[in-house]
Amino acid sequence: MRKHRPLACAAAAAVALAIAGPAAAAPPTNTKPLRDAVTVAGMKEHLVALEGIARANPFRSIPTRATGTPGHVASQAYVIEKLTQAGYTVTTQPFEADIFFEEGPAAFARTSPNPVVYERYDGDSGVWYTADFSGDGDVTKPVTVVDFKEPNATPSNSSAGCEPGDFAGFPVGNVALIQRGTCDFGVKVENAKAAGASAVVLFNEGTIGAADRNDVLIPTLAGYDASGVPVVGTDYATGKQLVDLAKAGVVTVRVAVDGFVNQGVQTSNVIAETPGGRADRTVVVGAHLDSVYEGPGINDDGSGSALLLETAEQMAALKIKPTNKVRFIWFAGEEQGLLGSDHYVSQLSKKGVSSISAMLDYDMLASPNYARLIYDGNGDEHGFAGPNGSGTIEQVFKSFWDSQGLKYETIPFDGRSDYDAFTLAGIPAGGIFAGAEDIKQPYQVPLYGGTAGVAFDKCYHQLCDDLTNINDKGFKEHKDAAVHAILTFAQTESAVNGTDKGSSNSAKEWDWHGDNQVK
Repeated sequence: MRKHRPLACAAAAAVALAIAGPAAAAPPTNTKPLRDAVTVAGMKEHLVALEGIARANPFRSIPTRATGTPGHVASQAYVIEKLTQAGYTVTTQPFEADIFFEEGPAAFARTSPNPVVYERYDGDSGVWYTADFSGDGDVTKPVTVVDFKEPNATPSNSSAGCEPGDFAGFPVGNVALIQRGTCDFGVKVENAKAAGASAVVLFNEGTIGAADRNDVLIPTLAGYDASGVPVVGTDYATGKQLVDLAKAGVVTVRVAVDGFVNQGVQTSNVIAETPGGRADRTVVVGAHLDSVYEGPGINDDGSGSALLLETAEQMAALKIKPTNKVRFIWFAGEEQGLLGSDHYVSQLSKKGVSSISAMLDYDMLASPNYARLIYDGNGDEHGFAGPNGSGTIEQVFKSFWDSQGLKYETIPFDGRSDYDAFTLAGIPAGGIFAGAEDIKQPYQVPLYGGTAGVAFDKCYHQLCDDLTNINDKGFKEHKDAAVHAILTFAQTESAVNGTDKGSSNSAKEWDWHGDNQVK
C-alpha cells in the first residue's frame, strides 16, 4: 500500500442499506450471519501463520513475504492449502516481475551551505525515503531546481519535469530537484536522466491544506528507467528549503542509493471463486499477499489477505449460494508497483472486463492508530471519480457504517492500490482503508480514538509491522464493513456496472490489442 490522506469528514446519518438501482426497493441483504462468522480471532489465526512464514523464511536476515522471496512463495502455499481444504478450486496466474530492493544503506544530505544529514523516514519520523526502482550511485553535486511552482490549494498544480523542455540548459552532472505534480515520478526521472542529471530529489507538492501533498514522498519508478541515477523522495518543507537556498547561491547535496533490481522474477496471483453465481456479474474481491522487503507486512497487507481468506472459508462453511459469482484474488507484486493487479486486468478479454460488476479492494484494515476511510467513488468530495458504479460501492460502505453509528471520512482514488487497473479498464471499484504513514490530526481523535500527532500506522513498511501492529477494534470495524459489502454485491440483483470507459482521471493509457487490453 502506498500513502493516502483523508481530507473530508462525512456525516453519519441513517440510510437504507439497499443498493441504488432497479432492485433498490428490494429488502437489503442480511449480512449479519456472515459478519458474525468472520471473526477477528479467525483472521488473526491467519496472521499468526503469515508472520510465522515470514520469520521462517528471512531474506537477508529480515522476516519478509516480499514478492520473489521464499516467504511470499510459502504465503501463497498457505492460502492455497486453506482454500483447498474449504472446497475451492484454486488457480494461479503466473507472470514475471522486476523486483527492487536495497542492498545497503541509502543517504541524503546537504553538504553545503550549512551541512545537514537528513533523517530517513522510519514510519515515525524523518523527511526522506528511497524511491522504489531507484538507480544506483553515490553522488555529491550542486542542485538545479527544475520549473518550481508555488503551491496553491489545488493538487497537481505543478508540471515540473514532465516535459523534456523543462530541462533546457540543465547543467550536466547536477542533481535535479523536482516538485511533485501532474505526471508520473518516472517521467520526471527519465527526463532528468536524458538531460544529464546525476541524481534526482523528488519533493512533495506543498498543496495548501493537503497533508498528503506535504508529507514525506515515497515515490515508485516501476516501469521507468532510472539506471545509474540515484533517486530519493522528500517532504515539501525540505524541498522548498533547498529551492530557496538554490535561489540564493550554490547548494550541494549528497544522494546515495545502493539498490538492486532482480529482473524476470517468476511469481503469480492466487485466485479462487465461488462455484455458483452469475458469471456475468462477478464480484472481484482483492488484497495483496506480498509485503515490502523491510518486514513481514502483517497489517500491510496481511490484514486484507486474512480477511479474504476467512470470508471465503466462512462462505463455504455457511453454504452461501451467491446470486453473483465472487472471485477472491490475492495479488503479487503490489509493493513493487501494482504488478499483479495490472497483469490480471491486462489479460482480461473485452467480455472479461464487462463481466466484472465490481472490484472491492481491501488493503490495510487494522492500523494501530486507525481511521475509517472510504474511497470517494463518485468523486463528489475529491474530484476524482471512478467508473460509473463506483459511487454505488462508496454508498454501501457509508450506509453500513452509518447503521453502526460510526463516523468515517473519504479519500480520493489516487492510483496507489490494486483497484487502479480495474478503474482504468472501466470496472466500478471501491474499498476501505485504515490509514498508513500519514499523521492523525486532532480533529480525528473524537471520530476514531487514538493519538493525534502519530501516524495511523507508525510501522508502515517497517520491520515492526508484525502481530503487535494490529488494532483488534479497528480490524473488527473494517472487517464488518468489508464482509457486508462482499455479500451485498454477491446477492444483489441490481446492475452495478457502469460504462466500459475508464476513469477520466486515469494517469495511464490503455489500448486494445486483439482481445486483450494492454498499456
